[in-house]
Amino acid sequence: MTVNPADAPVLGALYGSDAMRAAMGERAFLARMLDVEVGLARAQARLNIIPAEAAEAIAVAADVDKLDLPALAAATRNTGYPVVGLVKQLSALAGPDAGRWTHWGATTQDIMDSAIVLQMRQGLALIRMDLVYLNTALAGLAQRWRDTPMAGRTHLQHALPVTFGYKAAVWLSPLISMKERLDQLRPRVERLQFGGAAGTLASLGDQALMVQEELGRELGLPVPDITWHVARDGFTEAVNFLGLLTGSLAKIALDVMLMSQTELGEVSEAHAPGRGGSSTMPQKRNPISCEYVQAQARGVQALAGQMMGAMAQDFERGTGNWQTELLAIGQAFNLTHGALQASRDIIEGLVVDPARMARNLDATHGLIVGEQVMMGLAPVLGRGTAHHLVNHACDKALAEGRPLAEVLLAEPAVATSMTPEAVLRLTDPKTYLGQCGAFVDKVLARLAG
Repeated sequence: MTVNPADAPVLGALYGSDAMRAAMGERAFLARMLDVEVGLARAQARLNIIPAEAAEAIAVAADVDKLDLPALAAATRNTGYPVVGLVKQLSALAGPDAGRWTHWGATTQDIMDSAIVLQMRQGLALIRMDLVYLNTALAGLAQRWRDTPMAGRTHLQHALPVTFGYKAAVWLSPLISMKERLDQLRPRVERLQFGGAAGTLASLGDQALMVQEELGRELGLPVPDITWHVARDGFTEAVNFLGLLTGSLAKIALDVMLMSQTELGEVSEAHAPGRGGSSTMPQKRNPISCEYVQAQARGVQALAGQMMGAMAQDFERGTGNWQTELLAIGQAFNLTHGALQASRDIIEGLVVDPARMARNLDATHGLIVGEQVMMGLAPVLGRGTAHHLVNHACDKALAEGRPLAEVLLAEPAVATSMTPEAVLRLTDPKTYLGQCGAFVDKVLARLAG
């Protein structure tokens, strides 16, 4: 039975991904806790703290498929943590001689935190891979449509002309930063947790730091400068990064949804029979991937706040806050990967209609380049006079349904200072694209670098 749709057999097809569920799910959590217990036993055997035969027996016994899950659930319900029951079963599976050496000198949170780190390492690798693929697809979009003019919009109204390549580059640039952020944060997240009962490793005496180093080598995790049982910035940074990433994806999804409206029709998601359809309106092709990017982004951003709230942990072991993290971390990773994969589907299959972009750009008959007209007239008439004249001409063109160039040429101040050809050029949106192409090139160069 499942409660969260992202984990359900039917609705889970819309949220998250099977790959991330496999990395961040409960079965993986149990397996990674066993990995930490095995790593600890092997590290201590190399240091002659426990017998080598015991470490080998523990490693053989540490198979998640051998666990009695109903018994583990009962023990977890009783103690409040899964580690006590896990260690009891692992010890029994290893046999009495080896079993007495399991979990030597460790505490519950060491095992759980290091297991989550191992899960995060796999989860972040999955996210990085799909982020790279998405960035490559966006770069192709920006390059292909670098010089294709379209209406730029502010406050949902025509503002100035841009190119579709420029828009794609605006989508891409933050995602290049996301990859940089991801690579920068991983060393702060993927680090060992091993501090014992209160973080001091007192139970292992003079061998404590050697065990810590060996365990880090065994698990492939750097050793931190100090125990972080109650310093949760690494986990919180990871989930807040996922909030930033999904926020950038949601911006792309929103733009695509708006551009695919019937009245605009400039782009659309790739269509397959029945995809995005309606149970009652056979003509519908809803932007379904965009909708689920938006939904998953909102979910991740709520979970990021939950992680921030859990940072205030009391003394040397928090009372409830680190348990709160368990409700957020796996779901945030799963929803982020789902949003990333849906974004890849959107961009890799995006249908672009440059002819519709051109028609929309010309829909106001030159009004979209009112700024260019004003700047062209300002050297002759003065900026204030030019602004007033163009503003009046735009109002008249709108009211009378006439092209802006025609209205301007009927103004004596314009007719006597500019040729009709110059006015037509100033009112042509394709002549006022600014540095769109240069900006696209800079973003693509940054990605390549």
